[in-house]
Amino acid sequence: MRSKTSVKAGTRGASPFSRSLRSLEADSFRKSGVALLLAGLLLGAWLAWFFLAQVARYEVTDEARLEVDQAIYPVQAHVSGRVVASRLALGREVQSGEVLVELETDPQQLQLKEEQARLAALPPQIAALRQEMATAAQAQQQELEATGVASEQAGAQYREGEALAEFAEQEAERLARLQAQGLISERDFLQGKTEAQRRRAAAQSLQLSVRRLEPEQKTRERDRETRLNRVQSEIVPLEKQLATAAASINRIKYDIERRSIRAPIAGKLGEVQTLRIGGYVEEGDKLGAVVPLGKLRIVAEFTPPAALGRIRPGQPARLRLHGFPWTQYGSIRGTVVDVASEIRDGRVRVELKVDSDPTSTIPLQHGLPGSVEVEVERISPATLVLRTAGRWVASPRSIFEARERGDSSEVQTTR
Repeated sequence: MRSKTSVKAGTRGASPFSRSLRSLEADSFRKSGVALLLAGLLLGAWLAWFFLAQVARYEVTDEARLEVDQAIYPVQAHVSGRVVASRLALGREVQSGEVLVELETDPQQLQLKEEQARLAALPPQIAALRQEMATAAQAQQQELEATGVASEQAGAQYREGEALAEFAEQEAERLARLQAQGLISERDFLQGKTEAQRRRAAAQSLQLSVRRLEPEQKTRERDRETRLNRVQSEIVPLEKQLATAAASINRIKYDIERRSIRAPIAGKLGEVQTLRIGGYVEEGDKLGAVVPLGKLRIVAEFTPPAALGRIRPGQPARLRLHGFPWTQYGSIRGTVVDVASEIRDGRVRVELKVDSDPTSTIPLQHGLPGSVEVEVERISPATLVLRTAGRWVASPRSIFEARERGDSSEVQTTR
C-alpha cells in the first residue's frame, strides 16, 4: 500500500514538471525563430546595401587654394635707381597706370634739357638755309625771265641790223653801178660802200651778242646750282642732327617714364615690399603684386594617377578651407571646369568654379588655402571591396607605400 501511494504521488508530481519543460521548449523555439528571422533580415539588408547601394568615391588633395580668375601681375623695377616716392600699401586698391613708385630722375632731366636746347637751335638754322635756297631759286627764275627778254631783244636788234646791212649793201651795189656809168662821183660811191661795211659789222656784232647770251646764262645757272647744292649740303647734316636730337629726347623721356613704376592693371595690392625714401632698388626687383578684381575660382594640384582619366569637367567637388573649420563654417561647393593634360612639377592642375552659396559665412578672398574633394564616381560597396582587394593582390607593397606617403586618399560616403 505504501508503494502504490508513493507511485501515485510521484506521478502527480511529475506531470507539472513535464508541462514546464514543454512550455520552456516552446518558448525557446519561438525566440530562436525570431532571432533567426531578424538575423536573416539584417543579412539581407546588408547584402542589398553591399551589392545595390551606390557609394560616392572622392579624390582628395591638400594642395588647393582660392584664386581670382585673372592672372596676378607683379610690380617690378624696370631699371635700377634710388627711391624718391612710394605709394605701396598692402590692400590698397589701385587703378591701371597709377604711379606706385618713383625713382630718381635728376640726371635724365638735365640731359633732357640739354637735348631740348640743342633741338630748339636747329630749326631756325634750317629755316634760314631753306629761305636762302628759296631766294636763290626765285632769283634764278627772275634771271631766266630777264635773260629770255634780253635774248629776244638782242635777236630783234640783230634782225634789224641785218636788214640795215643788207639795205646798205644793196645801196653800195647800186652806187657802184652808177659810179661805173659816171653818174656819181667816186666819193659818193666810197661813202656808200663804207656805210654798207659799217652796217654789216654792226649786224655781226649783234649776232655775237646773241650767241654770247646763252653761254653766259649757262655759266650763271651753274654757279647758282653750285650755290644751291652747297646750301642743301649744309641743310642735310642739320636735319640729321634734328632727327638725332628728337630720337634722343624720346629715348630720355622713355627712360624717365620707366623710372615711374605703374600699376599694370586695376586691382588690389596683395603683396608689397617695404621701401624707404632714399633706398636703392635693382633692375628686376619685385616690389609687389596686384590682384585683379575678378571672380574667384578654386585651383587644386592633384597627383597624375588621381587626376588623369578620373577627374573630368562637370564633376561636383567641395573645398574645405584650412583656416575655417568645416564643422563650424561648412565647405565651399564647386564644379570642375578644366583639367590640365600636362604634368608640371609632378602635379596636374585642376580648375573649379565656385558655386554661389548665399548662406555661407566664409569671407572669400584670394589666396585662401584648403583641401579639395572631387567626386569621381559612384560604385557599389561590393565593387569597391573587390577593386581594393585586386589592388592589394596586384601590388600590396606599392599601395602601402602610397598610403604611407599620403599622396592620395579615398573617402566614401553612402548616398
